[in-house]
Amino acid sequence: MNKIKIYLFIIFIYVNTYINKALAQEKSVYFSIKGKFISDQRLKADDVTLYLLNVVDKKLIKVEYINDSGIFSFDRIPTGRYTLTSQSMSFTKYESGLITLDKNTDLGNINLAPLHHTLKEVSISAIKPFIQQQYDKTVLNVAGSISSTGSTALEVLEKAPGITIDQNDNISMRGRKGVLVMIDGKLVPMSGQDLANMLRSMSASQIEKIDMITNPSSKYDASGNSGIIDIRLKKGKNEGLNGNVIMSYGQGAYSKFNPSLNLNAKHKKLNVFLSYNYNRRNDFTKLISFRNFYDSNDQVTGGNNYNNYFTYKFDNHNARLGADYNITPNIIIGFAANGLFTNGDILSDSKASSVTAQQQPTGFFNTMGDIQRSQKNSSINLNYRHILDTLGKELNADLDYARYDNGELQNYNTQYFDTNQNQSKTPYVLFGDLNGKLDIKSFKIDYVHPIKPLGVKLEAGIKSSWVKSDNDVMFFDRSTGKNILDPGKSNHFIYKENINAAYLNASKRWAKLSMQIGLRLENTITNGFQTINQNQFDRNYTQLFPSGYIGYALNKQHDLGISASRRIDRPTYRQLNPFKVFLDPLTSAAGNPFLNPEITNSFELTHTFKQKFITKIGYSQTRDNILTILSPDTEPNSVIQTGRNLAKYNYYNLSFTFPLNLGTWLNSSNTALAYYGNYSGNLLNTKLDQGQVCFNFNSSNSILINNNTSMELIGSYQTKSNYGFMAVDGVWFVNIGVQKQLWNKKVFLKFNLSDAFYTNKTSASTKLTGYSEHFTVRRDTRTGTLSLSYKFGGNGSSTKRKTGGADEEKRRAG
Repeated sequence: MNKIKIYLFIIFIYVNTYINKALAQEKSVYFSIKGKFISDQRLKADDVTLYLLNVVDKKLIKVEYINDSGIFSFDRIPTGRYTLTSQSMSFTKYESGLITLDKNTDLGNINLAPLHHTLKEVSISAIKPFIQQQYDKTVLNVAGSISSTGSTALEVLEKAPGITIDQNDNISMRGRKGVLVMIDGKLVPMSGQDLANMLRSMSASQIEKIDMITNPSSKYDASGNSGIIDIRLKKGKNEGLNGNVIMSYGQGAYSKFNPSLNLNAKHKKLNVFLSYNYNRRNDFTKLISFRNFYDSNDQVTGGNNYNNYFTYKFDNHNARLGADYNITPNIIIGFAANGLFTNGDILSDSKASSVTAQQQPTGFFNTMGDIQRSQKNSSINLNYRHILDTLGKELNADLDYARYDNGELQNYNTQYFDTNQNQSKTPYVLFGDLNGKLDIKSFKIDYVHPIKPLGVKLEAGIKSSWVKSDNDVMFFDRSTGKNILDPGKSNHFIYKENINAAYLNASKRWAKLSMQIGLRLENTITNGFQTINQNQFDRNYTQLFPSGYIGYALNKQHDLGISASRRIDRPTYRQLNPFKVFLDPLTSAAGNPFLNPEITNSFELTHTFKQKFITKIGYSQTRDNILTILSPDTEPNSVIQTGRNLAKYNYYNLSFTFPLNLGTWLNSSNTALAYYGNYSGNLLNTKLDQGQVCFNFNSSNSILINNNTSMELIGSYQTKSNYGFMAVDGVWFVNIGVQKQLWNKKVFLKFNLSDAFYTNKTSASTKLTGYSEHFTVRRDTRTGTLSLSYKFGGNGSSTKRKTGGADEEKRRAG
């Protein structure tokens, strides 16, 4: 089957190549843009770089340079609406007005002032806001952010507009779960707490920016119901040896230490990059919960009160090595290898009391836990890029292999006491040996084929991936001093998955209208096998995922766009694994091998005003919505956490993004989001038809004190929201940062105070048939961090590095 698809794909490229040659003989609908820069200071070739941008979506169309006379020319540009901007180390920035290209256009002479004449103005314009809103995505400029100093990737995400992280470390975007997380275009092989732990091990000092895409095209994997979060790591841009060294220390309730090194060496055709980050973090989590159990008449029969305290000590080593080589000016090959090695120790102290219906204690138990965790994640990518001609035809190929090894040694000791604090029964001692292995292999080919006479760009591609997850869990009862296997908690689960995909995407732009349509086909073949009881399940299904976008420029100030897509969110490998995980004597978690994937149809209307003010109205419906639910277990007064499918989830949203600038000293980006989510269906003998209007507001403010000193102030507010049966209380927080540039702006001294008023906590309540719970979670969120960084290296430019392909199945490991 795979050979047939590859042959068909080669035939597709072959046929389209000759179609393009034939069509190229027809009359072209192109025009040119030219002009001349003049200045009191002598201009030299390549002194000024020019970028031609499409007004509708702000995409880069072409890059050109001036010659020694200051003349530039953009040739063979299709009809459309454009803007022109310049970048130079010697001259001030130039930005054109709107260029409506329906004939050859000469911009005439353009005056440029030398940089030293307007140094103050250039310093001011160089401030990049932490949050930038575009019509199709939100961009977090992490590299220049003061408030990101000493933070982890997870903490940076928490500051983003519309992003929330719940008590189980699940990430939501605009009130919806099912977020795809990528690093340099490669999907992360984790979800839930495993994903959160990985993002906690990644320092913000490694990150250049984060793109949050709400409605991806068919080129992307169909997974991710609420959108994609793409973390873009720092890349060298200059000729020669360049890099930076960063040292940061943070103190909250516990300390955080984070040195890092980034190097990039470029010489002629070869570009080599290397980075290393060490992250030693000490954290805590405090969880207080109150549980009640009910009879068939909905009367309280008893309950448990918990006071849990967890401390975390983690040492994370994160390394990256890669290279690109230009075989010819149009052919680039490269590789990238990544490694994440983590060792940690988690200590837990869980105090619980059992109570009657009248809240009178009947006994107590105290569970002390010690979990020693090790994690070895490694991956390698080989990539190939071939620019076939000057018209935009391009072929990209990626080959990926990833291996993830995880191990845990768990020790739990539970002491039981009566109401007089006397030991009431023999202590329960449990030892767990958990081992997990995950292998992911994949290849991907993408082809871009513009048909210039028609003004159409075609994109097509294929992808196949093979995943094998092997989890071996063994628990032993050591209460009597011996190792006695506990078959009720032990398990060996093997899961295999093969996903084959192909897509075709077409786009076209007119003077005021732009359009994009796409279709993606995905075939999924899975097999799960539980060795303990010989249970097995198999699935084989094929689905289509259409997507589209239409944009129209009403006039110079108003633009409209509408997008639609169908997407899928498959269960994670851990969600499918049916074995039980021990949390305490009355709490456990288990997977559900019968979970179905979620299917979401979504629509969004976008209006932009002056390319600054953005309004979005959206609607989506999710079928077989996956909810993680705590519910009564078979043992009296015990609960189990597992995933279940809910019939339907309807989601409506309205957002407004607006900048606010005061003079040259304040740059403010603000996003207001209102949404309504309604869950409907029947789970655990409980009918659910629950919805709530929620509001989220995020404000990011950059304040210029002088040319070398600036501040950053970020505030976020979220009203009360709901997740299935759970009602989550509102939350707000404020982060404050200050930065000082020294030594000709090669040294940066930063201080950041996160969660300044210590208000970032999670409180929620849940109620269903036979059970209710209220809990509050606090973490080490208020931290002061001091950072010192030094950057070194020469000037110059380099081509943008290809970072590799991505596989959706990697995200779902865990």
